[in-house]
Amino acid sequence: MKVAIAGLGLMGGSLALALVQSGHDVLGWNHRSAPYEQARKNGITCVKTVEELALARPDILILCTPLKAMDTVLGKIKLVLDEHTTLTDVGSVKREVLSSVEKHGLRPLFVGAHPMAGNELAGFEAADAHLYDSATWAITVEEDTDKERVITVGRMITEGVGNRFIVTTAQEHDRAAAQISHMPHVVATTLAAQLVVNPASNIALALAAGSWRDMTRVALTTPERTQAMVEENPDNVADLLRDQAARMTAVADLLAAGDADGLAAFFATAEPYRTVRARLQQGIPEGVYSILLDESWRERLLSASRRGGRVEYIDSVEAHARDFAHLREA
Repeated sequence: MKVAIAGLGLMGGSLALALVQSGHDVLGWNHRSAPYEQARKNGITCVKTVEELALARPDILILCTPLKAMDTVLGKIKLVLDEHTTLTDVGSVKREVLSSVEKHGLRPLFVGAHPMAGNELAGFEAADAHLYDSATWAITVEEDTDKERVITVGRMITEGVGNRFIVTTAQEHDRAAAQISHMPHVVATTLAAQLVVNPASNIALALAAGSWRDMTRVALTTPERTQAMVEENPDNVADLLRDQAARMTAVADLLAAGDADGLAAFFATAEPYRTVRARLQQGIPEGVYSILLDESWRERLLSASRRGGRVEYIDSVEAHARDFAHLREA
């Protein structure tokens, strides 16, 4: 494929490097030209404007800019983007991107996407072709999403990057992302902030080991990135934080009351998650199967993903998936 990437930061730069390594023709644009010299050395063709990126008639144009910049980029490419090109993105929130795409009249070309990959670093200098190794993506589809464009994005993910994907809707994605990404960033920051004000902070930090490192890694992300992330999904994140606060208050009350049975019941509530994690770590799939991409393709893919299915490769007739351990039937 000819793949165009708008934004050569950590996510866009890493994706570009991975696609070049897979033999794809990759064009890149960045709002600052600082990454271009290194990008060109790594086989990425760089252009001066985002309009040039669209005018190259790539098979896919991937928006890898910060979410707040995507609307501006869409405004610049809407008059020059050819209908041959499938438009997608890597944004961590899908409803906002979909709304902006629709505002600029580009919805017929668009398939939303979000790779569950990344780290606390930023910029092309931190880009790594292996950042996406073993990642699962979400592809978002709505009632009017074009099947052939989904296949195009799916092939870029599975063949171009060697990843797998699930299929969901923008609204469902944003609820899920708030649970496993956005809300945990806030919780990690509260843990780090609590340590800062702890009179025994230096002693605690000297004793910190794996559990503290794992629970606070994302607190190392720049505050601006974390704030932007949660502000773009405010309703879902706020609901989860209120629920989390209520659960922690309830545990504090159990401790204060010396309620051993209540504490045992609390810790048992996570047993289904522990069971699923153990099965995933053993690499035990629930089954391997094909999904016919007929007139009911959207419902078939959504249903498969809700029960734990992840697509591993795709062709024009079928998507080939396997089910992994899951918490409950959808």
